Amino acid sequence: MKNKNITAILYALAAASFYAINVPCSKLMLENIAPTFMAAFLYLGAGSGVGILYLFHRKKERKEERLDRRDLPYAAGMVVLDIIAPIFLMAGVSLGTSSNASLLGNFEIVATTLIALLLFQEKVSKMLWSAIGFITLSSVILSFEAGGSLTFSPGSLFVLGATVCWGLENNCTRSISEKSTYQIVTIKGLCSGTGSFVIALAMGEELPTAQLILPAMLLGFVSYGLSIFTYIRAQKTLGAAKTSAYYAAAPFIGVLLSMILLRETPSAVYAAALLVMIFGTAFVVYDTLVRSHTHEHVHSFTHTHGGTRHTHTIVHSHKHNHYRNDEKHGHRHSLKSLEKY
Repeated sequence: MKNKNITAILYALAAASFYAINVPCSKLMLENIAPTFMAAFLYLGAGSGVGILYLFHRKKERKEERLDRRDLPYAAGMVVLDIIAPIFLMAGVSLGTSSNASLLGNFEIVATTLIALLLFQEKVSKMLWSAIGFITLSSVILSFEAGGSLTFSPGSLFVLGATVCWGLENNCTRSISEKSTYQIVTIKGLCSGTGSFVIALAMGEELPTAQLILPAMLLGFVSYGLSIFTYIRAQKTLGAAKTSAYYAAAPFIGVLLSMILLRETPSAVYAAALLVMIFGTAFVVYDTLVRSHTHEHVHSFTHTHGGTRHTHTIVHSHKHNHYRNDEKHGHRHSLKSLEKY
């Protein structure tokens, strides 16, 4: 079991690392590829690569795992948002710095949480509200240009727009997450990539040469396709909460790669935002790793019928959150999450 957990953690960190290379490498490629075409080839690379893997996996897949007509609205929303989001991101990266764009990626946590709260009535803990506050403050700081006067950075605003789109897309994808992951990623990649490609042509962007297209698709397969693939592998062992906590490392890995590959020098404004973002991410990790877990309880009761005494044992587990301000026991039970066996 220990080795299995270690492997799962390595998968989660691999997912974060794969995605982290997206921004700095895209920044380099955007010197020769227009932003919308870049977004198209990233998703086409992811869809093509995972689609090839799906050909080998499809025979092992159960029929009920595949998408059907009931999933169409969520799948369509997922595709449309995945067309808009990477276009915004590539525009933001081309107008701003790679390190800023990487760090702003954590605003996706805020967007996903708020959308889940407002549209799906999910409960948000006080700890997560604190994290949202810190991450939002950091994002506001990064949205201003460094210099003598405070002016909004167009690049940062585009990146924030991308994270909001992905936040909504995360909630759409969650609604069909029980279905085939291979199928979801393949459809997401090929359809979103094709949509972005058509938009790029309509906008009159210059089609890059094959020598530039192939590296962009390879980057998409690694940073989008393999990132999602390894994320799911980690999720099977660690669960969604713990995997997302490890995945929060992605923006910080991206910042480090930006400094190494692009030799970007952080400004004082960036350093302040980084510190605030670290606080916010720490709250997210604490909320997912420490406070949310499952306890198992065994209850026994004895009754008599027909002159014979019987003892029955019921085992159930429930998730609960720990709170430091609970004087007696340090936790409160969540009855809604009760699972009986």
